[in-house]
Amino acid sequence: MAEYVNKRTNRDAFRGQTPFVRLQGISKHFGKVRANHEINLDIRPGMIKALLGENGAGKSTLMSILSGRFQQTSGDILVDDTPTVFASPKDAIKAGIGMVYQHFMLVESMTVAQNVLLGQEKAFLINPKEQEKEVAALAEQYGLPIAPSAIVSSLSMGEKQRVEILKLLYRDSRVLILDEPTAVLTPTETEQLFDAMWRMADQGKSLVFISHKLKEVMAVADEVAILRKGEVVDEFKEADVPNETVLANRMVGRDVELSLDAQPVELGATVLDVQDLEGDGLEDIMLSVKKGEIVAIAGVAGNGQKELVEVICGLRKPIKGEVSILGLDWHDFYPRPPRKGRSLAYIPEDRQGLATCKFVDLVDNFLLTTRHSFTTGPFLNRSKAIDQTVEIVEQFNVQPGHIDADARSLSGGNLQKLVIGREFFRQPDIIVAENPTQGLDISATEEVWQRLLEVRKRAGILLITSELNEALQLADRIAVMYRGRIIDQFPKSNRKKVDSIGLMMAGVTPE
Repeated sequence: MAEYVNKRTNRDAFRGQTPFVRLQGISKHFGKVRANHEINLDIRPGMIKALLGENGAGKSTLMSILSGRFQQTSGDILVDDTPTVFASPKDAIKAGIGMVYQHFMLVESMTVAQNVLLGQEKAFLINPKEQEKEVAALAEQYGLPIAPSAIVSSLSMGEKQRVEILKLLYRDSRVLILDEPTAVLTPTETEQLFDAMWRMADQGKSLVFISHKLKEVMAVADEVAILRKGEVVDEFKEADVPNETVLANRMVGRDVELSLDAQPVELGATVLDVQDLEGDGLEDIMLSVKKGEIVAIAGVAGNGQKELVEVICGLRKPIKGEVSILGLDWHDFYPRPPRKGRSLAYIPEDRQGLATCKFVDLVDNFLLTTRHSFTTGPFLNRSKAIDQTVEIVEQFNVQPGHIDADARSLSGGNLQKLVIGREFFRQPDIIVAENPTQGLDISATEEVWQRLLEVRKRAGILLITSELNEALQLADRIAVMYRGRIIDQFPKSNRKKVDSIGLMMAGVTPE
């Protein structure tokens, strides 16, 4: 696991300075749902403020207000002590406040320089070489290495993120809000991002760092604010907490277990067998999963994991090679009516687009993959389905907990808990889980991990994760994917290989 060393050089020069932005009494309601309540928060020049909180605590809503995406129900935003109203993100950017979202907003067919300067061109006739020179100087100033002439579609996820940051810096943003920025990065890219953040802060920029990764918060943050149920319940300097465990306990309000004792389980029959799979960007994939084990595929997003999962889950036909699921050839398993005792459960990463329907209530979302359990002939026992949905919502602490609410009213983390509860209810023989805890707070992550280990006793699990710690906590075996290939796979007990996973994720195969 990577160890991060804080490289700030003049943090003390900014301590105690007048805040650039003050949030005073900010409240936000969505109908009857209270997302934020009477929040007061200061954002100072040259400081990195981490924003922590459980799923549904109101972090994203608060930052969406600050970045102009939402308007507060009540309260004031003061910029340089002047009350300011943001009707749109454009207004916020004009005031020097910008946000880098998890899903990038870039024109893939254009160059890095064209994306950075898009909408900001200062002359009618544009000189591409001058554009590239200007962007190169900006990238050098803030430690964001990138080729200005590169086409965006050819970039890695980490490089695309740098383009988004450069867009804000080019617009003279004084506050940069980074929403789960390391979710798509390799360990090396994460270190590079932190180096850039420290450099930006040392040059007087204010950064807001939204993350569930406590190790990273401990490394990068100067100040920490904790939200719980829409309110700021705690604020302190990073130096005031000695370790991740104390930080986790303060965030959740109770003692939290950050590590697991994953005892081995007796292996059963092979539930998934992939041999010589090729096509659609995949190359010579060999992989198997047995009942009683968790096999983790580690790697940065965009290296073939999506294509592999789509083949295994029946969304894409295998072009070449053999795929066997629960002893059946792929073409015999799909299409196949769901039948208890012979099922595959899929927990997709795209919880809002693929796993759920945002405009229908939680009961109908629960029924998306479980309807057969509540039907007799053509008749649906909706009353029984409602009772089971209530049980899932309570069991997995899905907030705000109203089963008649549309899925779109739930935070990403709470939506994920609903999906996981739904798929576990099916009692499948094999589970394919894509980044199941991405965006979940430490408490929800702890619960999902425990449940996956419990389910492992009666099923095989293929875990696709970009989180090294998750793979190391849960997996019995680890496979590393890079550019459509599994470049190595090994038991978790192989410490030499485990220590090299970060290099493998970047395509480097150790001797």
